[in-house]
Parts: sequence; C-alpha cells; structure tokens
Amino acid sequence: MVRVLPDKQCSTDSMPTRLLKENVDLLAPFLSQLFCWPLQHGVVPTTMKSTYITLILKKTDIDPAETKLYRPISNLSVLSKLLERLVAKQLVTYLKDASLLPDRQSAYRAHHSTETAVLKVLADILLALDTGNLSVLTLQELSAAFDSVDHETLLRRLQTSYGLGGVVINWFASYLTGRTQNVRSSANSSTPSAVLYGVPKGSVLGPILFLLCTADLLRLIRRHHLHPHAYADVTQIYAVL
Repeated sequence: MVRVLPDKQCSTDSMPTRLLKENVDLLAPFLSQLFCWPLQHGVVPTTMKSTYITLILKKTDIDPAETKLYRPISNLSVLSKLLERLVAKQLVTYLKDASLLPDRQSAYRAHHSTETAVLKVLADILLALDTGNLSVLTLQELSAAFDSVDHETLLRRLQTSYGLGGVVINWFASYLTGRTQNVRSSANSSTPSAVLYGVPKGSVLGPILFLLCTADLLRLIRRHHLHPHAYADVTQIYAVL
C-alpha cells in the first residue's frame, strides 16, 4: 500500500513521500506499531487530526476577490492518509460482504462511475418510453455537502444502519472530533480553529463517510415510489408515469 502512494506530500510531513516509499521495508515494523496502537485502542493521534486548508478558485475566469468562489482543499499528512487507507479498505470490505453499500450511489467506489449512473438512468427512461409511459426527472445538488455532515448523526448512522460498535465506533468518533484546521495563503496563515461539522475534503475516509451518512435519502425517495440515483452530492430523482 505504501509503494503505490502518490509522491505528493503535505508541507507538515517530516519525511518526503519518496523516501518513505524507498525505505518502506526498513520502516515497516515502526509503521505497523504506529497504526496498530490507534486501531486497537479506538483513537486517532491528535497530530493526525490537524490540517491546513488551501483555497483553489473553482474557475480561472472569475473574480479572485470573491471568497465564495474558492474551493477549500484539506492538506493532510501522508501518515494520516495512510492510516485512513487501512481503515477504508477494511470498512469497504465489511460493507460489501454485508451488502450494506447503497446500490444507487455511483461515486467513490470501484466500478461505480459517472458512466454507470448515466447508463442506469437513461436505460430506465428509455424503457419507460418504449412501453408508452412518461418519465419526469429532477436533480438535487447539496450545497457544501461535505461541510454539512453532522458528526453525531453520522455516528448514529454508523451504529444503527451499519452495525459498527465497540472499539470501531470509538475510532470513528475520535477521527471526527477534536480536529483543527487553518487556512494558508502564500506566506500567511490563519489561527487554527476547531472543526465541529463535516468530513475533511481531500481525505480518504471523508467521501465514504459522506455516502454512508446520506444513504438513507435514497431509501426515503424509494418509499415515495420514485427512482433515485446519486453521484456524490448530486441525486437524480425520476418517476415513471
């Protein structure tokens, strides 16, 4: 897993990612101990929960003085993201084996892309037209989706909908709470502030946790005899009349 890491790194990393990959055989025993202890005790080290935000303009031809037009990207340490990769691999394997992943969500999952979402929705609409029915389609897009995740709600979802408990749920609670972030721009940096809501953008677990938190929305839509298909924070809702 270490050898396939991208060479990019966070400025707070004490070791270049390239050196970590080249010497992973020597560092493996230390990395194993570093990661096993937090997983066994259900905690995330405080040093792995601090991040700085880089602001990137959503488009190049817009006014850079407008703060709402920037996309915040979390810059996390390589070691913290490596720990997240280990947890994400185990979590996704468990969800797949238990058939708990939402089947109408085409994002952040292997073999579930924009193509699968478009093909499914288009096929359903064409099938309805072929049988003489009408289809009505509407789109829902969440604003600042990743930033709006409530931690308590997410933890309840992980327990009640996905059966996580004990040390595992304690680890996720530790992962979500006690996080700090600050904004960096050129040579300037803001004062670190507590992160009370949301999942970190640019993280490994963030997108997966967002999908799990919003999966009940798809079930709710189905209860009203409508057909949903989501891609990240955009949900396509259509009905056959």
